Amino acid sequence: MPVQRLVPRAATPRKEGELDAAVEAGNFVEDIVLEDVTKGTYGGKVRTRFPPEPNGYLHIGHVKSICLNFGIARKFGGNCNLRFDDTNPASEKQEYIDGIQKDVRWLNFQWDGSARYASDYFPQLYEWAEVFIEKGWAYVDELTAEEISEYRGSLTRPGKDSPYRARPASESLELLRRMRAGEVAQGSAVLRAKIDMAHRNVIMRDPIMYRILSEPPHPRTGSQWVIYPSYDYAHGLSDAIEGVTHSVCTLEFNMHNELYDWLNEKVLSLGGTSLPLCQAPCALPRQHEFARLEMTYIVVSKRKLKRLVDAGLVEGWDDPRMPTISGMRRRGYPPQALTRLCELIGVTKVATSVIEYSLLENCVRDALQDVNPPKLLCVLRPLRMTITNWSNAEDEVLEVPPEHSDQASSSSPPLRKLHFGRDLLLDKEDFMEQPDADFKRLAPGREVKLRYGYVVKCDEVVHGPDGQVTELRCSYDPDSLGKRPPKGVAVVHWAHAAESVPVSVRLFDKLFSEPRPEEQDDFLQALNPASCEVLTSARCEPYVLDLCKDHQ
Repeated sequence: MPVQRLVPRAATPRKEGELDAAVEAGNFVEDIVLEDVTKGTYGGKVRTRFPPEPNGYLHIGHVKSICLNFGIARKFGGNCNLRFDDTNPASEKQEYIDGIQKDVRWLNFQWDGSARYASDYFPQLYEWAEVFIEKGWAYVDELTAEEISEYRGSLTRPGKDSPYRARPASESLELLRRMRAGEVAQGSAVLRAKIDMAHRNVIMRDPIMYRILSEPPHPRTGSQWVIYPSYDYAHGLSDAIEGVTHSVCTLEFNMHNELYDWLNEKVLSLGGTSLPLCQAPCALPRQHEFARLEMTYIVVSKRKLKRLVDAGLVEGWDDPRMPTISGMRRRGYPPQALTRLCELIGVTKVATSVIEYSLLENCVRDALQDVNPPKLLCVLRPLRMTITNWSNAEDEVLEVPPEHSDQASSSSPPLRKLHFGRDLLLDKEDFMEQPDADFKRLAPGREVKLRYGYVVKCDEVVHGPDGQVTELRCSYDPDSLGKRPPKGVAVVHWAHAAESVPVSVRLFDKLFSEPRPEEQDDFLQALNPASCEVLTSARCEPYVLDLCKDHQ
């Protein structure tokens, strides 16, 4: 089945509910959406959402969800919300909220209206919690966390009722209000839905709706609340409040689907103005699961990535070795590379599918060709090169032609100027005194072409007291400037010894040395100790200073 290509936002987006007659589904989720639009299940409307928890920065796994949710809305003339499911102040920060919004925009997607938050709905969610108690759908439980876990049972053993399950609704209501007022100690009481402790789905065995979290303050609501809705209670109802039509998420939430439906149906049954965006001709959201992105040599768990950051094993969430969007952006990956990756891997329910890291690298390589970023000359490990037949007192300034100067137009003067003279630098890896058969670069008696410059020939090799090569004495061909090098002559980077800029260069490799780090007893055992090599003596052409100014 063909995969729908995700491209930057259309210049003239369709109105909500307006479907292009030629639109075709590109994966099983789009099959479902197309069928719903055709049937008029939601009045012909499509509204998706991307609902991250603001407890860390987004990683490459989130890119797949972003592309799918925003891509569906774009393709079917709908809208996509950005909603932060901010129900746990203990792990949430405004820093993460800001970073997530930046990441989504960087991927060339824009959400409908303002960013939304589950905390926007805290008053309504609490009001419904009281109604649930009055209707006999919820109760306050005073079992400990350990006891709740024990009473819940297992996949093979049914749970058993809490001794507080049958308490009068009035007593639970009073306790909930005391919890709300901060009069009950954290950990001593929770509000639970009253469903079925013998249910085949463990998630449905009286799940927690509210718990006490008195500290720290919430990033948005401060100390206004000391009880917070659980993720499961808030998530599905937030979708319904916003009129989301298709709740698209990864497979690990499959068992939660039944609970979301139960909560939404209970609230909808209250009638009146409850869930106005889900009233006929619309309907309650339905959840559709897909396999998350799994890739070799990375981990896609915010908890594990946070462990790397907290332990100081990386420089931060945006460390270029990290599989976070901010890290990949800092490494220089174009956003098109990530959206292209998601286009190629498609959307399935096959949880065992693992993508090769090399596919990401290929997408980056292709995207860089399209973006055409500035490419500069840089010598990573300098080796002195003396041009012995250079007789001029002054250096020659070579002007790189406009077609090589990425920011110069045909009407602009060349922006890059390279000094050529007697004292130059060559990269040590571009010279071999006793070359292997397949080594094509500089060696004694051999020629190379200096990129944008002249052809030079190695005439003499100078060694230091320790026998290491310290200098190459070469001659240049004055007639070779601006000409193609002779057949078999390699082209190499170079720098002027005095008119180049000292730079620090970081050479990045994969963060993990094992293809599946999460399969280790401890994923940290798979860390690659050579994932970053810092070169402090590198030299770059002067134009790098202009790029630094532009970047700053």
